[in-house]
Amino acid sequence: MSSTVFDSELFRDMFGTAEMRAVFSDAGYLERCLEVEAALARAQAGIGMIPAAAAREISAHATLACLDFASLKRETEIVGYPILPLVKQLAAACGADAGGYVHWGATTQDIMDTAVVLQLRAAFELIEADLNEILASLAALARRHRDTPMAGRTHLQHALPVTFGYKAAVWRAPLARHRERLTQLRPRVLMGQFGGAAGTLASLGGDGLAVRAALMRELDLAEPDITWHVARDTLAEAVLYTGLLTGSLAKIASDVMMMMSTEFGEVFEPFEHGRGASSTMPQKRNPISSELIMACAKLVRQHCALMLDAMVQDFERATGPWHAEWIALPQSCIATAGALRQAKLMLAGLSVDTDRMQRNLELTSGLIVTEAVMMGLAPKLGRQAAHDVVYDACRAAAETGRPLLELLCANAKISPHMGRSELERLLDPRNYLGSAAQMVDLSLR
Repeated sequence: MSSTVFDSELFRDMFGTAEMRAVFSDAGYLERCLEVEAALARAQAGIGMIPAAAAREISAHATLACLDFASLKRETEIVGYPILPLVKQLAAACGADAGGYVHWGATTQDIMDTAVVLQLRAAFELIEADLNEILASLAALARRHRDTPMAGRTHLQHALPVTFGYKAAVWRAPLARHRERLTQLRPRVLMGQFGGAAGTLASLGGDGLAVRAALMRELDLAEPDITWHVARDTLAEAVLYTGLLTGSLAKIASDVMMMMSTEFGEVFEPFEHGRGASSTMPQKRNPISSELIMACAKLVRQHCALMLDAMVQDFERATGPWHAEWIALPQSCIATAGALRQAKLMLAGLSVDTDRMQRNLELTSGLIVTEAVMMGLAPKLGRQAAHDVVYDACRAAAETGRPLLELLCANAKISPHMGRSELERLLDPRNYLGSAAQMVDLSLR
């Protein structure tokens, strides 16, 4: 029976993806551990430290087929780590001669850390592919609606007009930076681990650094200058990256949820029969993808704090903080994959109601562009005086229900400087979009 949303038959594809779960599954992890053990043997054989025949045997047997999972589970619970029982089973599969060279000079954490780095490499590839799709969808929305006016909102109130293309480009901008961050963090995070018992490679004499370099070449990972058994900033950075990424996705989801509300009705998640339906209210069309993105992002943020806490590791090999990473890192990557999947689904088919955007823009009968009137009057009256006279007209319009245009035209302080046609022009939201369209163009270069 499943116990979490990550392994639940009901929920797992709402909070993750099959591809990311496979990366962080038991099988996926053990395959990476075996990959490291085999690469270590080949690296050591390459400099003559162990016999080439032994390395060939170890590489040939370093597959899941050599493992008895029931025995491995039982011994892992006793030892506290899976590597000692894994090494015993791999050595037995290789035979007495070759088996004696398995795990030569390594320590448990070398294998486990490097396996995690290999998992992260695969996870980053999945994340990048999804991120590219989302960026493409947002670019298409920004181009299509470059000049589609809508109400801009600050503090949940009408502020000034913007365009929906501008909004989509704003959504896209941090995601483009996250793609750049992913490129930048790879050399730091995708760095293998090989230090031996206390990190000094003492068991390998003068050949330790040569073995470490050869091992990293085998695995195509960066080589560290010094052992990072207790310097966990790189793994913390990987999880904090997922926090940044899902935070940006959650901002989009938050906007979409509110814009889907009955009172706004400006955008809608793609329609699929029954999706977002209520068990009792037939009219409902709930923002399911947005809600799931928000939930995934909240979970990842909690794990960011856990990874920062786990950076405080004692002496040359840590106690409990290391174990916390085993929880935070896989779940963060899986939840990130879930958020990305929902964002891909939502943004690729987002329904945009431009008519409703226009009606909402007109709700206040010109109040949304009174800054334009103020700035038009400022050269004549001075900025503060212009602000005050327009402010008074806005309050009168709100209290009496009279059209703002009439109040402005009738105002003795305004009429000597500005006629009806000019006021009508200033009160047209399409004439006060600033550089929104040009910003869209710049962001999509």
